[in-house]
Amino acid sequence: MVLPHHQTPHHTPHHQTPYVTPHILHKNYAQAHDAEAFGNMIGRDLDYFSQAGFDMDKIYLKRNAPVAQLYEDAIRNEGAIISSSGALINFSGKKTGRSPKDKRIVYEDTSKDDIWWGSVNIKMDEHTFEINRERAIDYLNTRDNVYVFDGYAGWDPRYRIKVRVICARAYHALFMNNMLIRPTEEELIDFGEPDFIIYNAGQFPANRFTKGMSSTTSVEINFKRMEMVILGTEYAGEMKKGVFSVMHYLQPVKFGQLSLHSSANVSMKDGDVTLFFGLSGTGKTTLSADPNRLLIGDDEHVWSDTGVFNIEGGCYAKCINLSAEKEPEIFNAIRFGSILENVVYSPTNRTPDYDDVGITENTRCAYPIEFIPNAKIPCIVDRQPSNIIMLTCDAFGVLPPVSKLTPEQASYHFLAGYTSKTPGTEDGVLEPIPTFSTCYSAPFIVLHPGRYAEMLADRMSKHKVNCWLINTGWTGGKFGTGKRCPLKYTRAIVDAIHAGELAKANFESFGTFGLSIPTGIEGVPRELLNPSLAWPDKEAFQREVRKLAGMFQKAFALYEKDVAESVRLAGPRVA
Repeated sequence: MVLPHHQTPHHTPHHQTPYVTPHILHKNYAQAHDAEAFGNMIGRDLDYFSQAGFDMDKIYLKRNAPVAQLYEDAIRNEGAIISSSGALINFSGKKTGRSPKDKRIVYEDTSKDDIWWGSVNIKMDEHTFEINRERAIDYLNTRDNVYVFDGYAGWDPRYRIKVRVICARAYHALFMNNMLIRPTEEELIDFGEPDFIIYNAGQFPANRFTKGMSSTTSVEINFKRMEMVILGTEYAGEMKKGVFSVMHYLQPVKFGQLSLHSSANVSMKDGDVTLFFGLSGTGKTTLSADPNRLLIGDDEHVWSDTGVFNIEGGCYAKCINLSAEKEPEIFNAIRFGSILENVVYSPTNRTPDYDDVGITENTRCAYPIEFIPNAKIPCIVDRQPSNIIMLTCDAFGVLPPVSKLTPEQASYHFLAGYTSKTPGTEDGVLEPIPTFSTCYSAPFIVLHPGRYAEMLADRMSKHKVNCWLINTGWTGGKFGTGKRCPLKYTRAIVDAIHAGELAKANFESFGTFGLSIPTGIEGVPRELLNPSLAWPDKEAFQREVRKLAGMFQKAFALYEKDVAESVRLAGPRVA
């Protein structure tokens, strides 16, 4: 039957629809409920916030707000949008990477003798910290909404810390909701005093005329107060790495455990554990997401006396060139509850374009670890590692795709931490730059690198752990002439390590670097395994070998006086 024109369904007045309860249509319905819920929720924490300097009559605290509400606030107030897969696309403003030159640690009595002072850990005096802290709290007091997230760092209850994040952006609250370990309702009620607090006033600049400030950005940690203050950068990764720096200090100093910038996974079949070391862009996240293994975590771990546990409750993966074919676990984790950071999208259908670097190459997604289908929850194993894989991205195309390291070589390469900075991970990096990042962790290291290296060597020898150096960088030529080692071959190498086949392979020596490299791996071309075969121009190859070996020697000079002679001699030798 055809309805007369005036009765067609789309002419029905909106307010007469029978399907929606009228009061839900009222635009302030949800907000009114939120006000009530959060007003009651804070309860006994009110004293804490007023003591910290928050004006409790003016501000409206939202503690551990539900994900859906953080979405609503980010869309309403921060220009966020929902992607076609349900993730929240948000933008960090001017800073799209970390600002390592603006990171400071407060020079104070309780920690000053443990800190490795220098270009990574730059000193700040206590008075300047107090000025910046006050500036951050004053700024937060001017906001209509202040978000609080209480969570844990560390899955082992014996070694975890309670972290409180106080910020003015829903995006930052959701980010830390994903990256910290989310407490249950009962744990939240009994949370009590936090062990570490982050005051994130990143929308507000630091005062450049304050003593010791080098720019309008300031990221600082005070170990006596166990607080972090952020001014002048809205890049969420600063909070994540701030928590990591605190764990890098507390685990060895307070608990006697070894904190590591590594990913970790465990075999579904026989439970063997592998640690992957590597800086941003080396494949640490990609290679640890393995369909045959359970993921313990993708970035920050503690190797304890009883096993390995993740520090975080989520993953922070690079999105550049992300595809369902290459990285299905990560691709499918980008759904409701995840954050896409600085990702370009199509305005017509809200589909992210992971190949577009219009905003930055350092596009990221942050998601709870349970979004990875084969994550091991809780993220802790009571078993010592069997293999350690050190990943490097060699832009010179010199290092072999895989080498088996002696214990001394393992200590050497851990201290050297060689890779190439790839574009986008930090402001101003536009093409790969060779870099030596000690313990594969230099920007976050807090104690002298020798302390971490010694703990690593002790644990490796005690538990007889195999160590492998894998180059995911260039082959057959340096950056610009060669090509990046195909991911499928790197995966085949990692599979051979896990199957125990590689430990039984035949090895040959790789000249100047003295590395043992396998002569054959199933599924990997023979010429790829030895760079001297992969390079068509043998003379150019020898030039690059000598150049890189010289760089290693120069970089390692910093640690020579603190290591055993056997470790010193484990590096490359230039005749």
